Amino acid sequence: MPRINKSVVLALLTVTSSVFLLFQLYYYKLYLSKNGSHYFKVKDGLPASDAQWHVTKKFMELVAKHNLPVYLIDPVVLGLLSQDAHPLKDSLSKGKDCRYICTQREFITFALLAKFWKNDARLAHAAAEAGLEFLEVRGKDPRLAGPDDLSGMEIPLHLLFRLRAHAIHLLVFYERSGGYLWHGPLRLRPGADRKFVPFRKLDFGRHAGAFDRTELLLTSVDGLNIRIPKNISRFLNEVSHARFLECRYKEARAFYQLYPDDTSQEAMDFRQKAKSLLHLAARTLNALGVTFWLSSGTCLGWFRQCNIIPYSKDVDLGIWIKDYRPDIIPAFQKAGLPLKHKFGKVEDSLELSFQGQDVKLDIFFFYEDSDIVWNGGTQAKSGKKFKYVFPKFSLCWTELVELKVQVPCETLEYIEANYGKSWNIPVKTWDWKSSPSNVQENGQWPVAEWDEVIQVY
Repeated sequence: MPRINKSVVLALLTVTSSVFLLFQLYYYKLYLSKNGSHYFKVKDGLPASDAQWHVTKKFMELVAKHNLPVYLIDPVVLGLLSQDAHPLKDSLSKGKDCRYICTQREFITFALLAKFWKNDARLAHAAAEAGLEFLEVRGKDPRLAGPDDLSGMEIPLHLLFRLRAHAIHLLVFYERSGGYLWHGPLRLRPGADRKFVPFRKLDFGRHAGAFDRTELLLTSVDGLNIRIPKNISRFLNEVSHARFLECRYKEARAFYQLYPDDTSQEAMDFRQKAKSLLHLAARTLNALGVTFWLSSGTCLGWFRQCNIIPYSKDVDLGIWIKDYRPDIIPAFQKAGLPLKHKFGKVEDSLELSFQGQDVKLDIFFFYEDSDIVWNGGTQAKSGKKFKYVFPKFSLCWTELVELKVQVPCETLEYIEANYGKSWNIPVKTWDWKSSPSNVQENGQWPVAEWDEVIQVY
């Protein structure tokens, strides 16, 4: 048997080990290239801790390849941009550090208008090829729903892309008939992977939201070409007040089964006139920058039957007294609505009424008082004062007669305060001085003040 040379064996083992090691390194490199090697590397002068920048870059390359004009809506990043003295200059390109995108959070948020997306499987496949995990969250399309049809159709609402511990949240905006943008809530199906991203920390999706169309600006953020809202401060203000309440179509359908809708020509004419008046009032107050909401019977009609109550004979709006402006009356008069009456004064129980085309517009001003809010009423012939008390509430967006408009978020409490527990039963005979559940007598105006606090035209 031939004698084995130890040096040869050692050399062979060394070569074999080196080849195996090189194979391992090659395989590891190949694996990372398919699963996000850029996530770990130091690249283009950026430290490895700036992983969110790399994920964002990969996402932007993906949507650019599919011609999807996404835009940045992340409140934290936009907030940082708005605080910078010169946030849109070219000097904000990627350099030694990542100043805006790398927020140390686990996600960053973009938006996409649904009309620019064909909604097919190619985006998911392309994301997988790019090494991004993908999750689509769907929900009912409210634009197809109504008291007559509750089925609707499922549409994509949220798209989530993930690479390791970092994610991109892509919010899908849909255009609604009121001329605004709407996004749905983020509701996971049973069994969905709740560990995919920190859902509870996401900035959008806890509630549905409504936004005005926004003008976009293409700029460079940390070296990436990204579209952002041109008016950042306005958009951020919208984010803080964007919660949207869908009309309760199921309950409205049940209501109409018990109380068939009035489809007479008179009722249809009234609703059309009330719709026109509501749109005119909204344009007038929005032009002044005055916040308002549906109140009294108009709010009840939206909440109970998703429509205007045909026998209400007026349109009712609420405004915080802190938002009162002396040019409100001239603005409505210029819009073709003469003042019908003015009761009270700014300090107490102010109420305005304007005459539309056979439909009256009543504007009630609300006062805050510790743990309640209230609006006042005045009887012209006697000078008696009345107070209508409500629990405190916040405001949400909704849609009524193709108009984006606000209502109290705590709508049921608001309605019950005004109409009691039996609010779901129609009452066609109504006395504003005694019928409301929350009415209280509130003294009487001094006769010396009548000329100021009781003005009827």
